[in-house]
Amino acid sequence: MLQNLVKAMRARGQPGVIINLASAAGLYPAPLMPIYSGSKGGVVLFTRSLSRLRREKIRVNALCPEFIETPMAKSLDRKIIDITGGYLSMDKLIHGAFQLIEDDSKGGVCLWITNRRGPEYWPSEEEENKFLVHGRRKRIPQESKGLPSPNLPTSFDQLMVHKLSSNFRVATKIVTVPLRLPVREGHVLIKNYYAGVNASDVNYSSGRYFANEKEALSRLPFVAGFESVGVVAGIGPGVALDEIALGSAVATFSYGGFTEYSQVPAKSVIPVPSPTPEVVAILVSGLTASLGLQEAGKMRSGETVLVTAAAGGTGQFAVQLAKLAGNKVIGTCGGSDKAALLSSLGVDRVIDYKAEDIKTVLKKEYPRGVDLVYESVGGTMFDTCLNALATFGRLIVIGMISQYQGEGGWQPRNYPGLCEKLLWKSQTIVGFYLMHHNKLWKEHVAKLHSLHSRGKLKIAVDPTPFTGLSSACDAVEYLHSGKSVGKVIIRISMDAPALQISRL
Repeated sequence: MLQNLVKAMRARGQPGVIINLASAAGLYPAPLMPIYSGSKGGVVLFTRSLSRLRREKIRVNALCPEFIETPMAKSLDRKIIDITGGYLSMDKLIHGAFQLIEDDSKGGVCLWITNRRGPEYWPSEEEENKFLVHGRRKRIPQESKGLPSPNLPTSFDQLMVHKLSSNFRVATKIVTVPLRLPVREGHVLIKNYYAGVNASDVNYSSGRYFANEKEALSRLPFVAGFESVGVVAGIGPGVALDEIALGSAVATFSYGGFTEYSQVPAKSVIPVPSPTPEVVAILVSGLTASLGLQEAGKMRSGETVLVTAAAGGTGQFAVQLAKLAGNKVIGTCGGSDKAALLSSLGVDRVIDYKAEDIKTVLKKEYPRGVDLVYESVGGTMFDTCLNALATFGRLIVIGMISQYQGEGGWQPRNYPGLCEKLLWKSQTIVGFYLMHHNKLWKEHVAKLHSLHSRGKLKIAVDPTPFTGLSSACDAVEYLHSGKSVGKVIIRISMDAPALQISRL
């Protein structure tokens, strides 16, 4: 039948769209109906194998819905249907069909439709890149012999830590330094547009990320900050020009982000579509959530996930990634603006601690406990989360912002009875430090950007304007005030567009 349709389209010179009706059971195993699953899996791979017809503007796609109320679906245990979110409506199926018809960029693709996650193309771009083989001729990468950008300044400003202190304003000062040219071999010169603000900026300025105080003191002065995006302003000798060109947008994630210009090894830069505030948010905040949930939390589907400080830079990513994985999500925050953001991100239960007692809500509404906690507040919040953890529960510690500042800086706490609690309920507490997972950064940046570009992931940037390095101390203090909603960004360069961002 399909072959005849393709022949007819070719004969008439009128290409079109053919939609095969497959099933979600063709995308993943269905143990209760293996023959059905195998037959629909054949439809899925048959459809994907016809992607080459796109060259003739003939697009063959497949609809892969989960359970629709049919006699076969009714024969299954109703509990299975309810676990997946209930029967799909015909409206959603028809909407999916029109999506495959109207999107002329799609050919040989499958549209997975569920009540849990909505419509989603299968496989995702990051999964597809694992098996695609590009038939391009192998060529020797061209190397730069040194490319400076025109109109470079002779000097630029950096925000330097000159004194170890958790008081960021006391610890830092702006220093003007000469721009050293030519660019070093194997390096690129980046003109930074935006930099991200993180709770841990005060830990870095107090020397916490060095082996000991002696080493931290020996490194003074050093550039503050962790992350930035900008454009390539110069290329050193020996740099392959396949991905990096003058003016191309790149992100950097390393110590020393609060600077107008930076020279970094070319192999450490991450090419990005454009140097925007949203890309900055993906770096420390997005990567911490994506890698923390996957590598430390071993996140699965069908669990209850609690995210503290959920309306912050990293919390906003954690709640959305947990929802996309098919989980019930609880998010804590302080204030109506933050609660509204979390509701817009699809959080199932928003707990505004200014209006409700977190401990009481968790005990009353989740008596069995929560399966996974993404915790960044510390102090009494950590205690509350630990007490709310279910048997076999996992608690990820990605930070403890409530303990970072104050007299004497970040001081360790005692946790009496902790081992006994973990033993009694077979629970796990695991720490997560992003620097230990650098081999996975590029993969997860690509994953997060793909989700964002497909409308699956929203990125909230706090609209409060912070312009120039002189505003960095204000930005760090604003973050620690608890008033921020979303990611706090500093506009480093006047060439970068001013922030014109809503809170969603």
